[in-house]
Amino acid sequence: MSSIILTDYELVVGLEVHIQLNTKSKAFCSDSTEFGALPNTLLSPISLGHPGTLPRFNQQVLEDGILLGLAMNCQIRAYNEFARKNYFYADLPKGYQITQHLTPLAYNGFIHLNLEDGTRRRVGITRIHMEEDAGKSIHDQDPYDTLIDLNRCGVPLLEVVTEPDLRSAREAYQYLSEIRRLVRYLEICDGNMEEGSLRCDANISVRPRGVQAFGQKVEVKNMNSMRHVQRAIEYEFQRQVEMLEKGETIVSETRSFDAQASNTFSLRSKEAANDYRYFPEPDLPPLFVDDDQIAKVKSSMPPLPEVLLERFTSVYGLSAYDASVLCDQKHLALWFEQLVNLTKHYKQAANWTMGPVKTWLNTHALEIHEFPLSVQALASLIDAVQDGLLTHHQAIQTLWPVWLDSPRKSLPNLLTELDLGKPSDGPPLELLVEEVLSSMPAKVKEYQSGKKGLLGLFMGELMKKTGGKVQPSAASEMLRSKLEG
Repeated sequence: MSSIILTDYELVVGLEVHIQLNTKSKAFCSDSTEFGALPNTLLSPISLGHPGTLPRFNQQVLEDGILLGLAMNCQIRAYNEFARKNYFYADLPKGYQITQHLTPLAYNGFIHLNLEDGTRRRVGITRIHMEEDAGKSIHDQDPYDTLIDLNRCGVPLLEVVTEPDLRSAREAYQYLSEIRRLVRYLEICDGNMEEGSLRCDANISVRPRGVQAFGQKVEVKNMNSMRHVQRAIEYEFQRQVEMLEKGETIVSETRSFDAQASNTFSLRSKEAANDYRYFPEPDLPPLFVDDDQIAKVKSSMPPLPEVLLERFTSVYGLSAYDASVLCDQKHLALWFEQLVNLTKHYKQAANWTMGPVKTWLNTHALEIHEFPLSVQALASLIDAVQDGLLTHHQAIQTLWPVWLDSPRKSLPNLLTELDLGKPSDGPPLELLVEEVLSSMPAKVKEYQSGKKGLLGLFMGELMKKTGGKVQPSAASEMLRSKLEG
């Protein structure tokens, strides 16, 4: 379809994200929530809904829900009750799901997205409610039968529902990225979509640009990849626009995304959808949340990504890109904050953290708390380079690998051991520069005739003479002075 026609329409998207909490036990019983256990081994009569069994609420689910609600600027509901959502499906042995219907725990919130064009978008949060998960149907391991694993039955979920505030597939991707980062900061979910820890439903509609009324909504269900969500929305936008251009009617329906074909397909029409027959859960009393509970949860909240991003750019003068990279992982961001409390060379601290430090962590598949050097050690190295005690080349090429292997050694001892630092007892820099230039008179003439790229050749020769014990900026300035003076 012509891109000109597509620009005549506006995409409207709202997302429903299911967040699987990392509690040790399930929402309404003590069954383990371990991921990867053998199928149908983490079960009990309660999670299977046997007659005569009674659920008992896991209080950690409530605290996690309050924590996420506060992080998303929501109001927290004082009176909460659970409801039964009734439907029949093979992986739902009780025949109903315990959820919240009319009294979501958190509501009327928002988060901000920093868009790639430099603008910010406020995304409204309609509600966050607590519920339990169903089991898992496996369709691709047997050519004839669907396999059922009920281990996931009863695992606690928080469902986050947005307002229809997203206007592109890319914004939806960024929103999911922010949700994943947020739940990891709060440490309530590992955020691994490929393991089903985050699953997303997208409500998608289009309307002629400038029209205020929403178009007919189509829901695409159960996507477990941010890229799949983006591709599904892109496909739906084009499909719905094509239908409107042909004069066809978009029907309200539930669809699924085929990742291999990169398209969506119909599952069922909304008109034929089941009536869930919600009613209050008779086996669970209402939950009451008071101000003391909210204050207690709020006191345990870590610094949030948005706060750290603002601090890294406004206080430490980092670019938005550098700040975003550093804030992607909470523990790395907090480690960097410790580092810049020990050195005022903020940009250099960011470069070392995003470069050599992260490279070592990725190579060894370790986390920042397992990094062998302390923040004090790295701060002293950064200051030493900035103060001219050794060059960056010496620091990264010679000292860095040795120090990582022997992290208990001090910087002064390593400088002595490796014979690094200023060549204070050798010839002065000016004499060394003159020796380099006098050894290559032809190249000097070429430089003076306009071949300025030869400066790198002279620098290389100078570094050989000094064993790298010279600051590149001082050496470059001296060379230019001699060549152009």
